[in-house]
Amino acid sequence: MPARSLEELQKQYSGAHSEAPGIKPAGGPGNGPGHGRGVRAHGKPKNTKHVLKRLMSYVSIYKVKLIFVLLFMVLSTATSLAGSYILRPVINNLTMSDKTVAQRSAYLLMMIGVMLGVYLVGVLFTYLQQRFMLIVSQSAIEKIRNDLFDKIQSLPVRFFDNNSTGEVMSRFTNDIDNIGTMLDNSVVALISGSVMLIGTMSMMIFTNIWLTLITLVFAPVFALGGSAIAKISRKYYVAQQTALGAVNGYIEESVSGQKVIKVFNHEQICEDEFSELNEDLRDKQIGAQFWGGVMGPIMGNVSQISYALTAGIGGILCVLRGFDVGGLTIFVNYARQFSMPINNISQQMATIFSALAGAERVFAVLDLEPEPQDSADSVCADGMKGHVELKNVTFGYNPDKVILKDISLYAKPGQKIAFVGSTGAGKTTITNLLNRFYDISEGSITIDGTDIRDYKMDDLRRNIAMVLQDTHLFTGTIRENIRYGRLDATDDEVVQAAKTASAHSFIMRLSDGYDTVIEGDGANLSQGQRQLLNIARAALSKAPILVLDEATSSVDTRTERHIEHGMDRLMKERTTFVIAHRLSTVRNANAIMVLEHGEIIERGDHDDLLRQKGRYYELYTGKKELD
Repeated sequence: MPARSLEELQKQYSGAHSEAPGIKPAGGPGNGPGHGRGVRAHGKPKNTKHVLKRLMSYVSIYKVKLIFVLLFMVLSTATSLAGSYILRPVINNLTMSDKTVAQRSAYLLMMIGVMLGVYLVGVLFTYLQQRFMLIVSQSAIEKIRNDLFDKIQSLPVRFFDNNSTGEVMSRFTNDIDNIGTMLDNSVVALISGSVMLIGTMSMMIFTNIWLTLITLVFAPVFALGGSAIAKISRKYYVAQQTALGAVNGYIEESVSGQKVIKVFNHEQICEDEFSELNEDLRDKQIGAQFWGGVMGPIMGNVSQISYALTAGIGGILCVLRGFDVGGLTIFVNYARQFSMPINNISQQMATIFSALAGAERVFAVLDLEPEPQDSADSVCADGMKGHVELKNVTFGYNPDKVILKDISLYAKPGQKIAFVGSTGAGKTTITNLLNRFYDISEGSITIDGTDIRDYKMDDLRRNIAMVLQDTHLFTGTIRENIRYGRLDATDDEVVQAAKTASAHSFIMRLSDGYDTVIEGDGANLSQGQRQLLNIARAALSKAPILVLDEATSSVDTRTERHIEHGMDRLMKERTTFVIAHRLSTVRNANAIMVLEHGEIIERGDHDDLLRQKGRYYELYTGKKELD
C-alpha cells in the first residue's frame, strides 16, 4: 500500500473534513465515516471576540484577586514612572545649580537613595502582581481542565467511536498548555502594557506637549503595522495547531498499533506518512514563529526612529525655547518606555493567537451535546429482573445507512440468547442499543415492561454487565480491577468472582497474587489473562443482564472450556446475550438469532436451526464460512 497523501492524512487525523463543529460526522463502531479519527480542528476561529470573552469568563471568577492584580499593576507602573521623573530635578540641580561639589554630591546620594527606595517598592508591587496573576491563571486553567474532563465523561459513546485518543488528548496537553502560557504571561503583558501606555502618555503630556505630539505621529504606524502582521500570524498559528493535532493523532495510532505495523512490514510507509505530516507541521511552525517573531524587531526599529527624532527636536527646544535638560532627559526616557509596552504586546501576539486557536478547539468539545439527560419522570431500575424485549427496532449510525431493520426478540431471566452472523450484520449494535450507547430510530426496547428510555441512565447500565472483545484494565492491583465491577464488594467476593471466571489459579501464580500491580493496560499479562479478569469483573457485578461480546475470542480452547463452566454458573437466573464467531460456544443457547444485513433471517435453538439446513447449518457444518 503506498503512503497516503498529505491531504488524506490531514483529513483523517485532524478531522478537517468534518462539518459539525468539534466532532466528526456521526458513525458507529466499524460503520460510517470518520471512524477512529480526531475532533475537528478549525481553520480559524469563527468569532475571535467570542472565544476571548469566553476564555476571560474563566478568569473573571476570581474578581477579588483580579482587583488586587490591577491595583498592583497601577502601583508598579506609578513607581516606575515616579522613579524616572526623579531624574528631572536631579539633572537640573546638578547642571544648573551654583551649589558646591560637596552639596551636589550629598544631594545626589540622597536622591539615589530615594530612587532606590521607589524602585524597591516597585519590585515588591511587581512581585505581588505576578504572584496573584499566577494564582488566578492557574486556577482558571484548573477549571478549564476540570470542565473538559467532566465533559469527556458526559459525552456519548458515539464521540469516542469517531475520534482518536491522540487528537482528544491534544486538547488536554497542547491546547490547554497554550492557554496557560497566555494567561500567565500574555494577559499580564497586555494589561500592564496598557496601564504603562496610559501612565507614560500622561507624564509625557505633563512634561512637554509638543514632543508628545511628535511621538504620537508614530502611534498609527505601531497600530497599523502591528495589526497587519498580527492578521497574518493569526492564520499561521491556527494552521499550526491543526497540523500539531494531526501529528499527535498519527503518533498515538502508530504507537498503539506498532505490532500490526511490524507484522505487515509497514514501517517505511509509516515513516513516509509521518514525514509528510511532520514536514507540514514544520512549515506551519516556521510561518507562525516567523510572523509572530518579526513583529518585535519591526516595531523596535520604528521606535528607534521615533526615539532619535524626539531627542533631536528636544535638543533644539532646549537651545531655542529654554526647555530644561532634565525635562528632555526624562521625556526621552518616557518615549522609550512608550514603545516598550507596544513591543512587548506585539511580541505576545504569537502566544495569544496560538492560545485562541487552542481555546476554540477546547470549547468545541465543551459545546458538544452530552448524553441525553434523565427526564423528570425517569424511574429507578431497582429490582430489575431481566425481561428484555425488542419490538420492530430500526437503527442506523448515520441517518442514510440503516444497520438494523425491524428487529424483534424476547428474552426471559435465565435465558441465553446468542447472535451469530457475518461481520457488520448488526450483532454488536444490538448490545449498544440495549445499554443506550445509542438511541434507536424506530421501535422500542423494554426491560421488565418499561422502555429503557424511561429508566435513569445510571440505573439502567448498573443492571447490565458487559464483557467486550477489547479488554481494558486500569492502573492498579488485580483486586482493584476486578472490584471495578462492584466497588462495595468484599475481598472474598472478589476471589469468588475470579474463581467463577477461572482466573483464580493464574492470579495465585503471580508474585503478589491479587495485589499484583497491572502495568500499561495489562502489558504484564497475556491477552487471555486480561480477558479472564474482565470476565471476573462482570461476574462480580450483580447485574441481572449479561452481555458477552466475543468474550472468549482471546483465550485458548482449554481455557475456554473452563470459562464456559464458570459462565454457566454466572448465567443462572441472568438474562444473557452472547455474540460469538465460535459456534461451539452457543450450542446451549436457548435461542440463536442469525443476522444478515441487519435482519434476523433465522431463529431457534441449535437443533432447530440444524434441521432447517439454512444459513446456520452452512456456518456450523463449514459449508459456508463467516465473512
